[in-house]
Amino acid sequence: MAAGKGTRMKSARPKVLHTLAGRSLLQHVLDAVAGVGDAASRHTVVITGHGAELVEAACAGQGLSFARQMPQLGTGHAVQQAVPALQAGHETTLVLNGDVPLIRAATAQALAAASAGGALALLTIELPDPFGYGRIVRSGDGAVRAIVEQKDASPEQRAIREVYTGMMAAPTALLSRWVMALRNENAQKEYYLTDVVAMAVAEGVPVVAVAAPDETEVLGVNSPHQLADLERRHQKRVANALMDGGVRLADPARLDVRGTLTCGADVEIDVGCVFEGTVSIGDGARIGAHCVLRDTTIAAGAVIHPFTHIEGAEVGAGALVGPYARLRPGAVLGAEVHIGNFVEVKNSTLAAGAKANHLAYLGDATVGARVNYGAGSITANYDGAHKHRTTIGDDVHVGSNCVLIAPVTLGAGATIGGGSTISKDAPAGQLTVARARQTTIPGWTRPKKGTPAR
Repeated sequence: MAAGKGTRMKSARPKVLHTLAGRSLLQHVLDAVAGVGDAASRHTVVITGHGAELVEAACAGQGLSFARQMPQLGTGHAVQQAVPALQAGHETTLVLNGDVPLIRAATAQALAAASAGGALALLTIELPDPFGYGRIVRSGDGAVRAIVEQKDASPEQRAIREVYTGMMAAPTALLSRWVMALRNENAQKEYYLTDVVAMAVAEGVPVVAVAAPDETEVLGVNSPHQLADLERRHQKRVANALMDGGVRLADPARLDVRGTLTCGADVEIDVGCVFEGTVSIGDGARIGAHCVLRDTTIAAGAVIHPFTHIEGAEVGAGALVGPYARLRPGAVLGAEVHIGNFVEVKNSTLAAGAKANHLAYLGDATVGARVNYGAGSITANYDGAHKHRTTIGDDVHVGSNCVLIAPVTLGAGATIGGGSTISKDAPAGQLTVARARQTTIPGWTRPKKGTPAR
């Protein structure tokens, strides 16, 4: 179910499209659903409403069906809209909430399995403060008899700590019939999905409660405060899993993984780092404080110094990068490459042992082994319409403050004198200098304020 507006989010964005750990709330739930059963027997229906077009576009291309709830008249009314899409060949229907993002696939699978024998299965949990949740009402023998919503509950019922999480599984044929018979005779004048419990009891259908493993799995998002709380809970999960695998985190509370992070043995990660997309870190690598890595591979033994940004790049074994460096998409660093402070590399390959240690730019370049690229030097790779490539051979030494105007090739072992602007190929093994002759003008004086310009 993903139809709610989320008024308390105070946002024009549909609630289920707000992000947690780099993915929308709804996508987290869809990813969990993908782990339930097998693809051949699974059919997923997303019930949309507020911002339906945006929600449907955000999860297009995943083989989903959609049902729209317009207007939104309660959870039971939402499931009513999905009834035409429920396929008779699917014996069990699992109902999950698009704003409860951290449900695990194993928990959803257990809920579906509990219904497979023809029972109505409810995912429940005991909370120290159950305010706002529907209470599980049991008979004297412990059997589930009903769910009573907060606003309709008596004082005695509000004291019950076992609550309904909003997620259930039921035989498809029975659920379809029950939801179409729902009535809105309650304080909210809405159609409550929870009323199907009483229908099941009246028909003698078993109603079973499946206990959620932990509170985090069943917490929903209705406000920015709750979203922030779930973000930290999720990141704590991730940090614990990393540390269980041997990763040393300087402070588990100051880590953000917004995608997938895979680490080898003896990896060390300092505080404030953000990992986005798919990131892989090899054995013994170290990531300094406040780095941002996205869709990147870091090989064994590499050191990423603080405040470095890396996206769509590959860093070779034993390389040193940063601090304050930026590797943009297409940057590929070989073994033992050094990229220093305030150096930017884009769509360039640097062979083993190459160094660009300060204040430099390499764009659209192929750099050979053991090249020394001087401070302040840049590749002028863009002519205003097209990108051009610079090729630098092995063992080239580029002096400080040089401009290499692409397309240009520097032969192996060439030396480029500092301050040169190179627009033609430089021969291998020779010194090439291209700069204006220094001139001193005798008698020149600096202009002074109030004096007419000459």
